[in-house]
Amino acid sequence: MKFRSKTQVKSEIPTASMPDIIFMLLVFFMVTTVLREFEGLNLLLPSASKIERLEFKRNTAHVWVSKAGLVSIDDKSVPIPTIRRVIYAKIAENPKLTISLKADRDTPMKIIMDVQQEFRQANALKVNYAARSRAV
Repeated sequence: MKFRSKTQVKSEIPTASMPDIIFMLLVFFMVTTVLREFEGLNLLLPSASKIERLEFKRNTAHVWVSKAGLVSIDDKSVPIPTIRRVIYAKIAENPKLTISLKADRDTPMKIIMDVQQEFRQANALKVNYAARSRAV
C-alpha cells in the first residue's frame, strides 16, 4: 500500500520582484559611483596656436610639473630623481605608453630639462607637451 503525503510543497522560487531589485541596485550604483579624473597639480598651462589631441588616452601616463618643482605622475607625487624608475616600470607594463607632460608656464626650464632627462634615461621617447588653445 502506497502512502501519499497530504500536503505538497511547491519547489518554486518567487521571481516576481527580481526586476524591481535589479532596478533599485542600478539606481544605487548610478547615484553612488564617482567617475574620477586625474586632477594632478594646480597648473596654469602655456598656450599654443596649433594643438593636436592624443589619439589614445588609454596608453597615456600623465606627468604634472608645478612651478615649485613638484612632480606628480598619475596623481602620485614623485621626486625628480625617481621619475626614471617610475616611468621605466610603466613602459615595461605598456610599451605603447605616451607621456603627457603638463608643466606650469612659469616652471623654470632647468626643472623641465631635468624631467626630460629622466624620461630619456627611462627610454621614454614618446612625450606629448600639453598646452591650452590660444584663441586666434
